Formats: sequence, structure tokens, C-alpha cells
Amino acid sequence: MNNSSNVPVRFFINDRIKLEKNALAELDQLLTVNESVEMLKQHTPGYFMNQNAKIEEVSITPDFHKGSGIPIGTTIFTKGFVIPQAVGNDINCGMRLYTTSLVEDDIRSNLKQIESDIRHIFFEGGRHIPMTRTHREAILKEGLMGILESQKSLNRDGLWQFYDPKQQEEDLLKVNRLGSFITDQVDGLDSYLGSNDVTYDSQIGSIGGGNHFVEIQKVVNIRNHALANEWQIKAGQIVVMIHTGSVSIGHHAGLNIKELLKGIYPKSLKHPSNGIYVLPHSEQHAPQWKRYWNLLHNAANFAFANRLFLGLMLQKSLANTLKDFDYKLLYDAPHNFVWEETIDGSPGFIHRKGSCTAKSAEQMMNTPFQYTGEPVFIPGSMGAKSYILAGQGNRESLFSASHGAGRQLSRGDSVKVDDALFRDFISKFHVVTPIDPSRNDVKSRQDILKKWEEELKKEAPYAYKDINAIIESHEEHGMAQVVAEVEPILTIKG
Repeated sequence: MNNSSNVPVRFFINDRIKLEKNALAELDQLLTVNESVEMLKQHTPGYFMNQNAKIEEVSITPDFHKGSGIPIGTTIFTKGFVIPQAVGNDINCGMRLYTTSLVEDDIRSNLKQIESDIRHIFFEGGRHIPMTRTHREAILKEGLMGILESQKSLNRDGLWQFYDPKQQEEDLLKVNRLGSFITDQVDGLDSYLGSNDVTYDSQIGSIGGGNHFVEIQKVVNIRNHALANEWQIKAGQIVVMIHTGSVSIGHHAGLNIKELLKGIYPKSLKHPSNGIYVLPHSEQHAPQWKRYWNLLHNAANFAFANRLFLGLMLQKSLANTLKDFDYKLLYDAPHNFVWEETIDGSPGFIHRKGSCTAKSAEQMMNTPFQYTGEPVFIPGSMGAKSYILAGQGNRESLFSASHGAGRQLSRGDSVKVDDALFRDFISKFHVVTPIDPSRNDVKSRQDILKKWEEELKKEAPYAYKDINAIIESHEEHGMAQVVAEVEPILTIKG
């Protein structure tokens, strides 16, 4: 790797994990941003208010792999500017986890009915989330706090019967930044906002594609009994893990942010060869700075709400068969976002691209996690083991951890894997998707079945790195400690 910019780059990867050449090449390109910044300073006085504007440091998490211009598993600390591409379009993609009072047999003995209810609620028009323009606006401007304030007028209709306001108010403390990035306007989403008539929202409660999922899991091993007890995690217990983000709203924000960045770039300068544009914090570009945070926060707030409603949809799917059971939020946090933070007394911006916050107990003072550290969820691939960990606040890793196992095969290469390997996997695994391959009208459609298989092949276990080596790296480097191991019983894919 060529690091001519002298930016400190720290790798938290053990020897069992092979470094991808393509990811290292992307990292090289990222590190040339400081050269672009110096050129902008010389060419355009006032472009940056902070004359020390630069990438200060970079940390690389164990699931490091190629992204779209900036590698996944990269945490960046900057001063004087933000790098929107270091968040990406899936703004506030993140993880949410619930603990329950259910056990494996509750699910397995009712699996056929539960799968049927899940398919109806997630993919066949059974969501029933009534909202008006006022409610959607509250979500985009104020996130989970906006929902709490605006939902009173909906009279617990449809999915709202599973929304307990008292519980949800308590749960705000179990969401990063209370799940609410307050902003004063909605940018360019009038068609989503709709009218003030009550309609059933078709976008909220979307899993999205790729590696996103909702998963019913069982706790198979407790590795830290004291922390597991604090978090009410028990061996044999069912938990629910949700991984998704801002879907179409994030895509809208990403496109607008891209245009904004190109619009302010000096016309007399050659555009960055790495394709990475920075957004300066300056008086000269104050309107664009404000608009960026509006777009970012609209999408982030939607993502928090999206994970909340997916959680309620799964609760509804189980409640139809299993009646009374506990269903409690443990934590919800992003792994694609940028935070204004102070490190070593110096203010700046922490960008996380496929990495999550992993703060220590001390850093989590005045939250429910002040004795445990921040919960960290690292899922394996579809069908593989996942891990629940507690952050240890490693300063060198910029208080960050992995958000998954990381791919070892591209999506294109995954499709080419031997069919027998895929069939062996799918015969042992319960997955619910928008396409039901067991339906008679689908069985005769080879084109549909081929596409269904290809999408699942892209996310099968053989496409991803060994999760165990990823987890070992976290413990070896003091980034996070394992609390419990979980295995999937059923996965829902968009």
C-alpha cells in the first residue's frame, strides 16, 4: 500500500484474514484526498475555514473489503470537512436487536404458520402502517422522537397496536443518539410525504436488498455471563436481529449530495481523479453545508424508523401464533454515518463506512450501558453464526468495530459457485423472500426461480469470510468482547 500522504492508518486484522488487493487500492485512493484538499486551499482561499483541514487518521476493521470507491470497514477522522462518500448512499444502515422470552421449540413447532404470517406481513400487503403527511414529516425531521410525538392521533390502528408509547419512550435511550437527528426541513421528498389523508405506507418497513435481513436467532453460547445477565440474554433464548438502512430515501439523499458536491467544486480545477469530493465546513458554502446535514438526517431518521417498524412487523408475525411473550429492545445503532465528535480534545468528524460504534462503559455514562459498554452486533452471512459483543472503547480503532464478516467472493463470482453447494445450503436453511418457490405458479417459471436462486447465492455463507477470524481480531485488539453467540433459525430477505 502506498501512503504518500502520511495519514496514520491502523489495521485491526489478524494474520488469518487475507487483505484484498482491490480494497487496498481503494484505500490508497482515499488517502490522496489530503492532496486534493491542499490543492483546494491554494487555489480557492476561503474554501475551508479551518486551514488545518485534512484527514487526520484512518482505522481499518477486520471485515475490510472493497466498496464503491471507499472500502467497507473504514473509519475516518477528518477536520474542516466531511467526505459524504465515506458514508455512502445507504445512510444509517445499521443493526437493531431484540431479546425475547421465547425458546427454539416455540419457533420450530410453529414454523409453517410463522413463515406464512411473515410472508403475508412482509411481502403480501399485511404491514398495515397507516400514516398521514404529518406523521411522515415527523419521521424525517425528528426520527424516533417524531414518531413518539405524532403517533397519538392514529388510535393504535393496524401495526400501531404493537407500538407501546411508554415502552418506546424508554427505548429511546437504547438507540444511538436517541434515534433522532433533529432537522428543520424535509428536502425534496414531497411525493413520499403525500397528502394529509390516512394512507398505508409502502416504504417504511422495507428490508432492502443485498446483505440486509431480519433474522430469528437462538442463543447457542454465552461467553460473558456477567454482561449477558445485564442484557437479559440467556442460553437457548430467541433473539431478533435486524440489518437494514434508509433504502430509497438514502438513495435520494445520496444523489442530491453528489450533485451538491459537484456544484461547488471550482470549475477551473480538474475534478479529483479518485472521484472523492469533500464538503468544506466554511462560510462560503454554508447553505450547502446546511443542506447536506438536512439530507443526511432525513435519511438517517427514516432508517431508524424503518428498523423500528421491521421489528414491530416481526413481533406481529410471531404474536399471531405465540400470543404473550416478552419482546425487548437491546440496542440500535448505525454503521454508515458521520458524527461530529471530539477526539483528544480536538473537534472533527468521524465517518464510519461499514463500521459501527464500539464505545466503552465509561464513554456510555448516563445511558443503560454505563456498566457494560456499547452493544455491538456482528452478523455472519445468511445461515451462519452471528455475535453479540460489548464495545471496549479502543482509541486507536476510533472507537469502532466491524459490521459483519465481509465478502470474500464478489456477488458475480458467488453466482458461479457449484449448484450442489448451494442446494446443500438451501435444503438445511429456512429463508423467506418475496418469491415463494413452493407455489405452484412459481414452480413452472424457470426464469423466476433462476433469479431467486442467484439472489440467494450472492448472500450464501461461502461468499463471506470466516466470521470466527473476524471476531478473534476484535478480542485480540481490545475493540470489543464477545458476550454471546447466536445461530439463525429463520432469515427474511428482501
